[in-house]
Amino acid sequence: MARKTEAVEIPEVDALPEVPLPRQRSALIGHTTTETALLNAYRSQRLHHAWILGGAKGIGKATLAFRFARFVLAHPDRFGESVATASNLAVAEDHPVFRQAAAGGHPNILHLKRPWDEKSKRFKAELPVDEVRKTVSFFGTTASAAAWRVCIVDAADDMNASSANALLKILEEPPARSLFLVLSHAPGRLLPTIRSRCRRLDMASLSNNDLVQGLQELAAGAIENTSHLEDLTHFADGSLRSALTLLSGDGLAITRGFVGLAAAAPSIDIPALHGLGDLVAARGQGDNWESFKHIAQSWVHAQMRSCAKPAPAYLIGWADLWSRLNQQIRETEALNLDRKQVVLQFFFDLSKLKQSAA
Repeated sequence: MARKTEAVEIPEVDALPEVPLPRQRSALIGHTTTETALLNAYRSQRLHHAWILGGAKGIGKATLAFRFARFVLAHPDRFGESVATASNLAVAEDHPVFRQAAAGGHPNILHLKRPWDEKSKRFKAELPVDEVRKTVSFFGTTASAAAWRVCIVDAADDMNASSANALLKILEEPPARSLFLVLSHAPGRLLPTIRSRCRRLDMASLSNNDLVQGLQELAAGAIENTSHLEDLTHFADGSLRSALTLLSGDGLAITRGFVGLAAAAPSIDIPALHGLGDLVAARGQGDNWESFKHIAQSWVHAQMRSCAKPAPAYLIGWADLWSRLNQQIRETEALNLDRKQVVLQFFFDLSKLKQSAA
């Protein structure tokens, strides 16, 4: 007799606890200008087949991509009255297209993202070529003459050379009635050949008012007081995802601790530094690691933008610190190394840089 096996639920990449996934969200926080640009392009005489939605991680690129995909599939006639009179890309939550997309089962939406590795129990560090090649079967199936098919690449920054070339190949010869929505946190780093085949729409980071609106909609019960909210909007750097991540685990404690240690460098409180490292590396607290990555990268980037000393050697030092931080993050995630060592090494490198500039 065959033994029944329970279905194993595969986790979603970039999912946050108790927060709806981008494909499940009906509301879009901010970005009305970008939304209007997509709507006007869809009902224009000439619609480009591929779009790069660029901007910082967590500002709503995927939410807008699914919003556009749903609208296109719900209104396949670009020149119909419903499209001509639409003021935005909203589709009612009870619409069949919305329900199918929210469940991740719409046959005309292909969502390319980093897959789950069952063997290692982690998401793969890259968007592999095998995922991108799913476009072959997706666009190769027969569809009705009126049907659109939408491919969302989330995010293009995760592609390796092989997957980028595979995407380029299909962008060069796009199927009829196809749309590609390529999400990128740093569009300038994409292959020039990919950029040249897409229209680019850069999305600005969210305003503090937008962040407050998003937090009140998605996590109002987790916000303790006004100062709590002020810290969230300040440290989130315009990213709703970062603000929500700060609410999880020890996000705010890590961010406050990081800022205090960075301001004091090269005079480092060693016990406080080890305490920060222990928080970041706490077992089962992936959000703590995400919070550290965000504040460390944002802080170094801000120092480079507002560097008070324009001396080339000093600027090179900050650029080197940025490069080493990101290399250590990549290696730690790829090889499952000790996250605390990244924290300790960062502050060692920061102190060394500040000492050399003194």
